[in-house]
Amino acid sequence: INAEKNEIFTDADLEARRSKWVQPKARYTRGVLAKYAKLVTSASEGAVTDK
Repeated sequence: INAEKNEIFTDADLEARRSKWVQPKARYTRGVLAKYAKLVTSASEGAVTDK
């Protein structure tokens, strides 16, 4: 839903957005935050930090 224009996006609109999306580069490449970002899983998987 686009709240500013008060309209609902179609599936085609959403698919067009998904096809254009590019994953951004990692902000941290060294240090503790980089290690954390590499090792942690998503919240839906329990956010486990051990592999």
